[in-house]
Amino acid sequence: MEKKGATAQIATNKAKFIALSESIIEKIRTGELQPGDQIPSENELIKTFKISNTTARKTLLEIESKGWARRIKGKGTYVLNRTEDHHLLRTLGSIYATRRGFHDSLIAEGFTPKNIVLEKTILPDGISSEINGRHFIIDGPVLKLHQLRYADELLIKDEVKYISLTLCPKINKIPTEVSYFKVYETNYHLKIYEVQQTLGVQILQPNTTNFELNKPTPVFVLDSAVICTGDKVVEIEQSYYHGDKYKFAVIANPEYDYRPANPITS
Repeated sequence: MEKKGATAQIATNKAKFIALSESIIEKIRTGELQPGDQIPSENELIKTFKISNTTARKTLLEIESKGWARRIKGKGTYVLNRTEDHHLLRTLGSIYATRRGFHDSLIAEGFTPKNIVLEKTILPDGISSEINGRHFIIDGPVLKLHQLRYADELLIKDEVKYISLTLCPKINKIPTEVSYFKVYETNYHLKIYEVQQTLGVQILQPNTTNFELNKPTPVFVLDSAVICTGDKVVEIEQSYYHGDKYKFAVIANPEYDYRPANPITS
């Protein structure tokens, strides 16, 4: 009797993790969960669905084994980019996406990132930019960081950031592949309350930019400013995204969630 009961229990557990994994995969198929999004953790599955540790673990392993997600040790399980053309999704207005950072987003989607730093200098004077009809200024000194961002050896982003060294002293000592948004929160204890962004399009000609183009190609131009408490501008960015490799989504009226993690060091 005990053996029969144990067999029935195993069958029940199997049915649960298969049903649950299929429901999560369906959310990925329909776009409710996008490439790079984090799938609920074991603890979250246990709490939400009242299941055992074993069932929760099997659920995540089932999703991963079918090629829909990838577990990154110490971080979680993330939806892989299985789109036919491997377009990357950039979400505007998302504090979560901004906090995670470009480098970690690529890894979460299943790409191999690479950065090439073209310029990393300290400018004694300030920098200014007009975004959404507002004028944003960072007083000097300012760190200028110009780097090329690659995914699987393909250049997909030409990025220039200007960061306040008054608000973030010695940030130039921190590795460039990190999420600077996290650094602002954890290392410098800044509370970010606003991110202003505009998105435009330009047509770039061959041999005129860092992108290796053989024909006129559209690129997205993203201008942004990161503002912390006291209306202090900590970062201004202007980046070019390869138009053939990107799709953009927009989140309206995002709710900021300030949850600092551990500081990032060099």
